[in-house]
Amino acid sequence: MFVGDEMQVQVSAVAAAARLASLIRGSSLSRASRAAWDEGIARVGPAGPVPGLSKLVRVQVLPPVQRGAATVLALRWEATGPAGRVFPALDATITLLPDGEQATLLGLEGVYRPPAGAAGAWLDRTILHRVAAATIRSFLHRIADAITDPIPARTLGERAPTRR
Repeated sequence: MFVGDEMQVQVSAVAAAARLASLIRGSSLSRASRAAWDEGIARVGPAGPVPGLSKLVRVQVLPPVQRGAATVLALRWEATGPAGRVFPALDATITLLPDGEQATLLGLEGVYRPPAGAAGAWLDRTILHRVAAATIRSFLHRIADAITDPIPARTLGERAPTRR
């Protein structure tokens, strides 16, 4: 299924691109991916997560590239299913696009591939779409927090405190 979301961050596109590049040099983007994945899986069905459904095991990214005014980063999340079989979970691009001089649109578009066969048969597509949407939203919020407020001590696995 196709997934996507976007939000505006209050930082210039140049600063956002530099901060995104620094996130992928370390393990911050992987930590954010795992935290978002766990948060999305925790929302499966009315009774919560199903033990053994899947576990995020690898996050791969390509270096960001400039495409006109946009900065684009390709990523892949892979997860293991109940039998330990690896299947692609998400292939996506993260895009930074200037939105004025001091704001940037942060977006993600991709394809989420749920477990095939019996392992995923109990899940209906509506629930899977909700899980995917919640996961993507959580992931984008974590990236936005790190781009707008790059405090070195905070990890991307932790959401920034809500500002009032």
